Amino acid sequence: MDEIAASPQRAYPVVREATEFATAAYKFDGKGNVAQVPFEHEPVAGPERGFVLIAGSLSSPQFKSWLKDHLDPSAAEGLTATDQHTRCIVVDDRALIVLRIVRSRSDPDELSKQTMSIWIEKNRVIIASKLAITELVSIAAWQASKHAPLTPADLIARMGTRAADRIEPLVEHLGDLLDGIEEAMMSERDEQQRQKLTRLRRSIINLRRVLWPQRDVLNTLEIEDLSFLSARDRARLKEASARSARLGDELQVLAERAALIHEQVLDTRAEQMNRTMLVLTAATVIAMPMTVVSGLLGMNVAGIPFNQNPEAFWFVVLGLAALGTGMVWFMRARKWL
Repeated sequence: MDEIAASPQRAYPVVREATEFATAAYKFDGKGNVAQVPFEHEPVAGPERGFVLIAGSLSSPQFKSWLKDHLDPSAAEGLTATDQHTRCIVVDDRALIVLRIVRSRSDPDELSKQTMSIWIEKNRVIIASKLAITELVSIAAWQASKHAPLTPADLIARMGTRAADRIEPLVEHLGDLLDGIEEAMMSERDEQQRQKLTRLRRSIINLRRVLWPQRDVLNTLEIEDLSFLSARDRARLKEASARSARLGDELQVLAERAALIHEQVLDTRAEQMNRTMLVLTAATVIAMPMTVVSGLLGMNVAGIPFNQNPEAFWFVVLGLAALGTGMVWFMRARKWL
């Protein structure tokens, strides 16, 4: 348990923003093969069968200039816009897709995300991002296995699946953290555990903001009436969407568990406060009659009974003790204590 409770302090490598990378073009022949082709800053047309992928950096002025020169103004603006939200917009027989990709080895407390804007046509896909395409999918593995995407939609489905794969270890890690916090809260109930619970709930919210919109994007692309989407493409998109939805459901369960633990903490603190107030109130009620009697006997006036009797003090003490004991017995009999 100590290892789990201490896991939020686990060291993560520093994730830095991607530097500018060279624009790359890849030709997919529609049969599972992919090859890199030269990118000469000229229009890159898609082949009759298969498609071409062009991936460039948003930090590159040359690539931004190429987008403005060879795409519709609306498409170029959509690809290069900053601070974009995850969405899918269909324009004629083309679509603009924006995904938020979690950087690999991200710290759950400080989730590092990167926007990836994708323009998809019948035989061409253009990606603009500060995250290189090779950081998300392994094109070299596709070349070796000859199992590359067959269509643009197939590529989007695989990218969506890989984006979900990056989040899955974080979800499992958050589940382990929640188990440790829950056990620690049962035994310790210290302020440090409450702070850990607060950070964990924030991390869950951040991950849900990534997963649920991604699921909606894949669902939207699946149901849109694009001419180049085949039944196989729609099935792959549905599968990728289901994977995101499953992880989203797991996050929902974690969020509900975290909320229940938080409520339990609040109930425990309220119960402790009520118990303390009950004890203080009982002490006040028990002491009140004794205070009245001692106050009366302590008045500096004539006529105080037994003021000349040397044994009177002990009689009064015994009487007050008996009175207090009787009050305690009465409260316990009524189950007030």
